Amino acid sequence: MSSLCPFAKATTGGVCPMKSDKKPDKSSGAACPVTGKGGEPKETSADHAAGEESAEDPRLVPAKCPFGYDSNTFKLGPLSCMVCQALLHDASKCKPCSHKFCKACISRFKDCPLCGADIEGVEPDAELQTLVDRFIDGHARIKRSLAGESKEAGADGKSKVIYEDVSMERGAFLVQQAMRAFRAQNIESAKSRLSMCAEDIREELKSSQDNLDLCSQLGAVLGMLGDCCRTLGDAPSAITYYEESAELLSKLPKKDLELVHTLSVSLNKVGDLRYYGGDLQSARSYYARSLDVRRNSVKEHSAVASQVIDLATSLAKVADVDRNLGNEDAAVEGFEEAIKCLEKLKLDSEQANLEQRVATVFTPSSLCSGLCIVPG
Repeated sequence: MSSLCPFAKATTGGVCPMKSDKKPDKSSGAACPVTGKGGEPKETSADHAAGEESAEDPRLVPAKCPFGYDSNTFKLGPLSCMVCQALLHDASKCKPCSHKFCKACISRFKDCPLCGADIEGVEPDAELQTLVDRFIDGHARIKRSLAGESKEAGADGKSKVIYEDVSMERGAFLVQQAMRAFRAQNIESAKSRLSMCAEDIREELKSSQDNLDLCSQLGAVLGMLGDCCRTLGDAPSAITYYEESAELLSKLPKKDLELVHTLSVSLNKVGDLRYYGGDLQSARSYYARSLDVRRNSVKEHSAVASQVIDLATSLAKVADVDRNLGNEDAAVEGFEEAIKCLEKLKLDSEQANLEQRVATVFTPSSLCSGLCIVPG
């Protein structure tokens, strides 16, 4: 699964919610989503701005999650699984200790991860799962008063309060939860959260078809869903998600390097699955499409080391398929070009993390990464 966050630009300060799991300051006083106790959330600059606006118009209510949380203040609590550290999915209770975890997470243990007691059985906790679902749904809405002369007041004479979708904030939150679950191998949980996210973006796109950010986000989320399906062994569904991701992203301007990377990786992953399915011609077609995307990117960003490594990887993938198809001359030419790309590459001390990628360009896992969750 890609480590690139499709919602980083939509969050405050451009902080990636998948890379930043900062624990909130205890002084924030965020209330418990179950009991409602614990005080008011700490005021942020956004809340302050909303407060100033509400001071001008008393009918306006500052936007916030009905539970008092957002993707930046979420912390482990009664709705979280202590194993995957994400929100509970298929909440289940251990017997006899009654500690609660995701069904997929606790199924891997014989002793309770919290207290060490022998697990005699596991039973679903539907009531707790309902609370979790309500918590997630709360992030789909913001509380805002209807303001303006054309808006009618409620029966009590006060301005009517409505809930509006804010798919970007909800999307960042869902992706964050999906990544936590994915890292802990709770793939069904990750898939569930990403599916919600994709559904939200599709709904938003109905009224904003030309919104490039939404299209880019949907393409990235679909690629992540493909990763989930591939990990679960559902190759047909993985291919469907990767192809839809590639189709969507290929229609967008190729100026954003993250978009280029996501597009080329989705194409490569379809190629990987076709390769393992024995369809070498189809695999080569997808690898070649990814190669074209990366060639064009390197023309514009020849000094960006990651782009050069991506190009070398694609060259090696196409050459590997040519070798298996018996096209020895084409294979040798492709491998030689990939080697030349890497020989020209100069990495400084701050790019030491890329050295490992260089070393794996010609390894089997890089040439065909169908069994690995790594960028292709």
